[in-house]
Amino acid sequence: MKEKVLDLLTTQYDALSLESLVEKLDLKTTEEIGMLQDVLNDLVASYDLYLTKKNKYILLEKMSNFKIGIVDVKEKGFGFLLNEEGKDIHIEKEQLNGALDGDKVLVEVIGTNPSKPEGKVLKVLERDKRNIVGEVKVIKSKKVFVTEDKKFKNTPINIAQEDLNKCVEGEIIAVTIDDELSRPNSIVGSIKAKIGHKDDPGMDIIELAAKYDVFEEFPADAMEQANSLPTEVTEKDWYGRKDLRDKIIYTIDGKDTKDIDDAVGVEKLPNGNYKLYVCIADVSYYIQEGSPLDKEALNRATSNYPADKVIPMLPHIISNGICSLNEDVDRCCIACEMEINGQGRVIDADVYPAIIHSKKKMNYTDCNKILEDEIPEGYEEFKDALLLANELHKLIRKERQGRGATDFDTVEPKFVFDEKHHAIDVVARERGEFEKLIEDFMIAANESVARKFQYYDGYNNGLPSIYRVHDVPSPEKVQQFIQFCNASGYPIVGKFKTIENAKVFQKLLEQIDAEGEEREIIMKMAVRSMAKAIYSKNNIGHFGLGSTCYTHFTSPIRRYPDLQVHRLLRTYFFEGLTDQRTVNYWDAHLDDIAKQSSDRERNADELERAADDMFMADYMTDHIGEEYDAIVSGITAFGLFVQLPNRVEGLLKYENMPSDMYIYDEEQNYAIGKNSKKIIRVGSYIHVKCISASKSLMQIDFEQVGQVDDKKKAR
Repeated sequence: MKEKVLDLLTTQYDALSLESLVEKLDLKTTEEIGMLQDVLNDLVASYDLYLTKKNKYILLEKMSNFKIGIVDVKEKGFGFLLNEEGKDIHIEKEQLNGALDGDKVLVEVIGTNPSKPEGKVLKVLERDKRNIVGEVKVIKSKKVFVTEDKKFKNTPINIAQEDLNKCVEGEIIAVTIDDELSRPNSIVGSIKAKIGHKDDPGMDIIELAAKYDVFEEFPADAMEQANSLPTEVTEKDWYGRKDLRDKIIYTIDGKDTKDIDDAVGVEKLPNGNYKLYVCIADVSYYIQEGSPLDKEALNRATSNYPADKVIPMLPHIISNGICSLNEDVDRCCIACEMEINGQGRVIDADVYPAIIHSKKKMNYTDCNKILEDEIPEGYEEFKDALLLANELHKLIRKERQGRGATDFDTVEPKFVFDEKHHAIDVVARERGEFEKLIEDFMIAANESVARKFQYYDGYNNGLPSIYRVHDVPSPEKVQQFIQFCNASGYPIVGKFKTIENAKVFQKLLEQIDAEGEEREIIMKMAVRSMAKAIYSKNNIGHFGLGSTCYTHFTSPIRRYPDLQVHRLLRTYFFEGLTDQRTVNYWDAHLDDIAKQSSDRERNADELERAADDMFMADYMTDHIGEEYDAIVSGITAFGLFVQLPNRVEGLLKYENMPSDMYIYDEEQNYAIGKNSKKIIRVGSYIHVKCISASKSLMQIDFEQVGQVDDKKKAR
């Protein structure tokens, strides 16, 4: 019924009454009409339909004066509706109707100037789930909650006094807000968690994480279960496992990594092909479905890595202990054994439970040195094994690139902190050859495991599972990216109205001859033009990897979907449970698991970006007054975003550009000087001085102290 209603209203220009819908849908019985009314109520509640004052129904998307989006409330009290169409709608403070920063809202466009649209909030559809974090202070002998969150500067938060009285002065708490407004310009909140004292070390990142509903402490029942698990592998754990302890299998990670969930090994076969072992920690063997640890792991769904902090999905006693593939100890794993030919293509794969004994804990830095004919101490006996692995890696990467996979190779910032956790340096996080090697080996294993589910012959050509999917980019986003490239001085030749596969997108990107920082910025825009990769029960392939069948199998310590995939491997293939009852059970549960995992991954990404912004500003507080040659990384109606050579990014407002009065041309995506007619594009260079930086506001401001220098064209 729902599909019939939506299909019908898609073809209608005017709103339809219930009676008209009944007639056009040719409904005859009272039961059918009742079902129609229930569907209409649901569609109105979900804001797919709008019910007019005359009790008629119309698709909300057909109402050009109604928009749904996220509201961005500024410190001065007014806000903007951020919507996918790209045109932000200004909302005066009086028109917010109780909406708070980050809320999903329904807005009516009320302004008459299309270039500067105005709106008013009709309804808050969904509260922003982020917590409010602040300090308990004593003011006039009364405990109160005080937050530095700028979005609540003009909105008092009412918390029950009896709850505040249970806190100590200086305690940092996370507060969640109620959906109902207590009175205009005031909201009711309740204490969700006590996260420490303001003087505790490292509170900056702990406070920020709490805002995103990420906490270090595990529930008591989960910790009780974690502490009851064994600390070493015993003979009873070998049952049903293939013994790989004699194989040259090793781990390669960052120097500081303690939770190691993948190990690899490569052999050359007599037929000239390669044997690749990807061995992954068997977390599902120790954590049963529905147990306290499993419930908390699903609640978190992912480990979080804001700046230098690790907030794990599983307690450290597990992630660094029995489930970590540590050097020189037996560990239970699930192995993906692949035969790969000389073209880098997997021609055979098997997945099974195994036991391994990692021969060495290696790190990327030392492994990369071997490619420069430098053998670090302790690596002598592994040199040939690592060179063979790199030989295979090159073949796999060439094969992946041949089917359209694109390596955007964006550079991420890495912070250096002093003993007080103040950022004293920002450096580029480099990716060497062995970082790429491990990535390619993991992708090969993920594809092989995904195919095992997808092409199983016993259940409609596949068994229910979770896939990592990445849809093709929308034609609108592709055209926006092409316009951006053209406006930035990198014209795209050819017709790219639709990007039906990864190879077409690869051909588009090959036309961009930018280098260095300019290429980084354009590649970031390319990433933004693409769909967001998510988890799903429905396999639609992974566009960015050029893969028709892909899942996440290789990080069960850090990602819940991987843990779930392990559980499905054990259920279907190791235990042979592919009966209809089992299949139906997982078919009914996997959608919820996929959604939770996607939502928490998105939340983790937002937290990590916020942490980067906070510590960039923290670093720049020591560099106010210093000058830099910066590159323009973004252009808006209110100013330029500029990036320093160390990837620190801040705002250069037009009012802080004394050389001219610059005007933003949205269509051309550039700023043009009113007097000089000088054009500033993304990729232009400009000499700037840092004039302010605020860690709490996560904000850096610059002013222009030199002329724009379009070095890109000068080359």
